Amino acid sequence: MKSTQESPFKGKTGVRRLINALGYSLDGMKAAFRHEDAFRQLVLLAIILIPMAFLIHAEPLARAMLVASSLATLIIELLNSAIEAAVDHTSLERHPLAKRAKDMGSAAQLLGLLNLAVVWALVLFG
Repeated sequence: MKSTQESPFKGKTGVRRLINALGYSLDGMKAAFRHEDAFRQLVLLAIILIPMAFLIHAEPLARAMLVASSLATLIIELLNSAIEAAVDHTSLERHPLAKRAKDMGSAAQLLGLLNLAVVWALVLFG
């Protein structure tokens, strides 16, 4: 059964939907790069680490893990920034649930960065 509460922006199908989705994704990347310092810092880190993954002597699976852990931090930061923007849009007033949502997003990024450090350390020194 189709919900009567669906977004009016839904409904496109096929190639048109894919083209629209790509446009929205690129808009999101641009917005994150323009407005989020942490995202820009992680992009710079990825620009350094991802090529390094192909320069060091490592097995293909290890290389894939190095690249994936670098991309994961970008993905987590995009989600964290989206949570923060949605919370701030709802209200700029201090609220325990808003703090919890933002803190959980930050904690996810901390775990992503720890994962990045552990994967790189294991590949380089393990």
